[in-house]
Amino acid sequence: MNLKEEALKLHKDNKGKLSTKSKVAVNTKQDLSLVYTPGVAEVCKEIAANKSSVYEYTMKANSVAVVTDGSAVLGLGNIGAEASLPVMEGKCVLFKELADIDAFPICIKSQDDKEIINIVKNIAPAFGGINLEDIAAPRCFGIEEALLDIGIPVMHDDQHGSAIVILAALMNAVKVVNKNIDDLKVVINGAGAAGTAVTKLLLCLGIDKNICTSVKEIVLCDSKGIIYDGRTDLNEFKAQIAKVTNKSKRQGTLRDALEGADAFIGLSTGNLLNADDLKKMSKNAIVFAMANPIPEIMPDEARKFAAVVGTGRSDFPNQINNSLSFPGVFRGALDAKATKINNEMKIAAAHALANCIVPTKDNILPYTLDKQVVPKVAEAVKKAAIETGVIRD
Repeated sequence: MNLKEEALKLHKDNKGKLSTKSKVAVNTKQDLSLVYTPGVAEVCKEIAANKSSVYEYTMKANSVAVVTDGSAVLGLGNIGAEASLPVMEGKCVLFKELADIDAFPICIKSQDDKEIINIVKNIAPAFGGINLEDIAAPRCFGIEEALLDIGIPVMHDDQHGSAIVILAALMNAVKVVNKNIDDLKVVINGAGAAGTAVTKLLLCLGIDKNICTSVKEIVLCDSKGIIYDGRTDLNEFKAQIAKVTNKSKRQGTLRDALEGADAFIGLSTGNLLNADDLKKMSKNAIVFAMANPIPEIMPDEARKFAAVVGTGRSDFPNQINNSLSFPGVFRGALDAKATKINNEMKIAAAHALANCIVPTKDNILPYTLDKQVVPKVAEAVKKAAIETGVIRD
């Protein structure tokens, strides 16, 4: 069987990838009286008298809702709530397998921002964290912003999970090519959720410079070319980012942007570049072509010029994948009893991830299923949350 046939068979045979499992046995009348009525009423009264005790008596302390509206699923686009469910199930499987977090897919049949925000706020009592997933830009920015202060950690993984892993990969790639991260000129293609978050993290926007080393310059491109301050067709989010990027005031195409660049980060669509295009870049260039399933340039082609090449795919060296960050980030946030995920926690996660290995040109990040990753990232995130005071009393 080919990959399509195998995937369809696995999902059909198992009727999806998730099920619920009781933590306690119900074999006797006494068991029943404890897990349900009348015994459960005593637990309800305890929580009613002290709402914070819900973390002690229920699943809340170790549970995450994976929330989507199906508007930007993988490389498939706006496929809707039902079609997004297999992806959200898969995300929940990774939460459980990698970080022992009980995660639940919540696929919302609405793409109205206010309705999504209201739904998430109203289901929050049952969960210890919210993982926003596959919500299209620029709507995802406003939705996340509206949910950051609901008292539990909220993170849009397409933004911040991507940014954490890419920062870690870049930290290790510069070691391989013997460059300094603060000297880098970086081109990012794709100004959506991931591209915007990566830009902000690499420039330390809104982050204490004492905990973050920013790159020298970023030139951000979208499907129409280089983004620059004054371009008349930018939405409000691109217009804001234009004011802090592209210091050299370049205009033109993606290929124009590559002139003299030290690193290219692709978060867009496939088959945009060839090896000749990369010749415009500086010596010992770094190329992260992360469009899936077809990268902006295939790794074998990129290696004709670039010194370090990363991709979103698992069948080439240097896979750069969100699954290296989100399980550990949420594990650390839950263990710290954090009320939010702040920039310090993201930076700590990136450093911990980068430090999991001694990098080489074909191994700048650990393997996704490496069992040391989640504990190390989680411990760093927990420590940062406690030190910055974003924890429950």
